[in-house]
Amino acid sequence: MRSIFTYLFVIMALFSCNEEKPEENAIARVNNKYLHPEDMNFSFPEGLSREDSLLYRNNYIKIWATNELLLNKARINIEDENNEIETLVKKYEKELLIDRYKKAVLQQELDTVITDKDIDDYYEVNKNVYKLNEELIQLKYIYYSKDLIDSKNLIKLFKSKDAEDLELLIGRELEFYSYSFNDSMWVSMREVEKKLTFLKNEKKVEKNQFIQKEDSLGVYLLAVKDILHRNQVAPKSYVTPTIRQMILHKRKLELMNTIEKIIMIDAIKNKQFEQY
Repeated sequence: MRSIFTYLFVIMALFSCNEEKPEENAIARVNNKYLHPEDMNFSFPEGLSREDSLLYRNNYIKIWATNELLLNKARINIEDENNEIETLVKKYEKELLIDRYKKAVLQQELDTVITDKDIDDYYEVNKNVYKLNEELIQLKYIYYSKDLIDSKNLIKLFKSKDAEDLELLIGRELEFYSYSFNDSMWVSMREVEKKLTFLKNEKKVEKNQFIQKEDSLGVYLLAVKDILHRNQVAPKSYVTPTIRQMILHKRKLELMNTIEKIIMIDAIKNKQFEQY
């Protein structure tokens, strides 16, 4: 269906664009069709030289001319048996107009405000649907030079649960090659392993685990706050973006269903629709 729509769009564009205009100011002609500067409704890519801009313009003209010539050949050689093409064009025009109308109504009428309660309610009802197909992890880590003088004190700060020690650690972030202190956020284990490759060699990564590793450049300190495995229920914070989309989608369907019912009721009331 998508390929048919694409085909029809091209056909409609060829029929609707480039209507006969005066020859004045035309920049190209194919038979009685003229291409004018205002028909070239595109923007040149930034940074093009004068020569490249001219090449870009000429390429557009050649594509336009080729399409016009192909259309002329098609009109001569292709018979529209049973008005098939015309029927398809009318059908597509109808579907396009309806789709545009629906989008306009949704843009004007749809309630897009989604509260925390909306998300909580949806999650509680549907959370068993959101089973993980990968491991998720909450962690913090730092990676620093082996030459750092007070490494022991740094490890002590890193292991501490005290908020003031965490602030001291964050205050030293310029001393680290890389770091992450947000252990309240769930992230994909697969993505973490891309950055912290040594985790792939760990036999088992567990909740509340502390890991210290060295490589040729420095030292990794990693603290695992929590971990979730495949087929466990996904945490609400992780699926919140998906829940927002689902709530909006449901509202769209409900709104369009309501509008369609109202339109039908009004049509029957005003004798615009009768079923025999």
